Amino acid sequence: MSFVKTDVQGAHNKIAGEGGSVETTRILMSTPDIGELEEEYVLSAMRSGWVAPLGPDVDRFEEEVAVRVGAHHAVALSSGTAGLHLGLLGVGVKPGDLVVTASMTFAATANAITYTGATPVFVDCDLSTGNIDPNVLSEAVIDLMRLGKRPAAIVPVDLLGKTVDYTMVCRLAKELRIPVIADAAESLGATHKNIAAGSWGDASVFSFNGNKIMTTSGGGMITTDDGALAAKVRYLATQARQPASHYEHTEIGYNYRLSNLLAALGRAQLTRLDEMIAARRAHRNTYRETVSQFEGVEIFGGEDDSQDNCWLTAIIIDPKASHRTATELQDALNRADIESRPLWKPMHLQPVFKNHRSYLNGSSQYLFENGLTLPSGSNLSSRSIGRVVDVLDAFFAESLK
Repeated sequence: MSFVKTDVQGAHNKIAGEGGSVETTRILMSTPDIGELEEEYVLSAMRSGWVAPLGPDVDRFEEEVAVRVGAHHAVALSSGTAGLHLGLLGVGVKPGDLVVTASMTFAATANAITYTGATPVFVDCDLSTGNIDPNVLSEAVIDLMRLGKRPAAIVPVDLLGKTVDYTMVCRLAKELRIPVIADAAESLGATHKNIAAGSWGDASVFSFNGNKIMTTSGGGMITTDDGALAAKVRYLATQARQPASHYEHTEIGYNYRLSNLLAALGRAQLTRLDEMIAARRAHRNTYRETVSQFEGVEIFGGEDDSQDNCWLTAIIIDPKASHRTATELQDALNRADIESRPLWKPMHLQPVFKNHRSYLNGSSQYLFENGLTLPSGSNLSSRSIGRVVDVLDAFFAESLK
């Protein structure tokens, strides 16, 4: 087994031309930052004999993440989606319930709600952060309760590594006695008012997918201060097996636990989390300096990102002020063999959820139409960042002519 850490985040392609093939490198948005330390941890786990799900690395990974975020309990799972699913079940969400969540999110958030038999209700975002708007959230919850449809839970989502305004969200939830399961899939290492993501709400859920700030290849983690909730999640994640010498089951369970090998990879990544955040922050600062000279273009999330983990950097392009569009920029980046992606298409605009109740202010649709995420991986070289900057410079300078 051998891992190779490259200084360019990308995939090698060969393009035929005169005199043979020419190798080029596509710059990708956020690939795993894996090196010799990760190889050492995984090989050690393999040689220990613990190659099946669960084992000592899973136990230690849970302990280390709990310490990192300041939670009393952590349960390692096969994905962040599994964490959302079990977290909702753990607080009592059942078929026929309503669960209020952000419209500006990836489909996994809403999908996990539907797995429980509940129905998601979508709330629009704050324009400056893309996170759920606490004022619209309050209006939505009060309106639902007025209609006799008390929400069974609230699932706020930390977008691109910036935490939700948990002060306001949790205050509202506490007043109305509604559980909060925080979708912190993208925000490990971030904070709100200097309190770590992962320590807010009744439980929080991280994702360790290959494109996240740190990875276990595939995997996730639920963190909580509630011992009973953590025990319920562990029980459900291991097929709801009863403590008997034979296989005894009194309710439906799931095969959601994390592999010991993948936990070993996560442990190595966790030791490097701060340096990976620092690298992504440096990329964001470079992009901010680049676009600051152009009217109608800004780095998404505002000027203060001191508490973000800078997972992905995105820019917002005002087409009226800049005379350019996000779609045009994506085309320019593609021509230069650089990956980019629009911000999440809001859930209320997704065909599968088009008939669901939504409380909107227009912000998420605006961000989807005018936002674009840029290559942000911690293993991007200065040369790769330079290639992206060159495209940005040329693209926006063209509008000044």
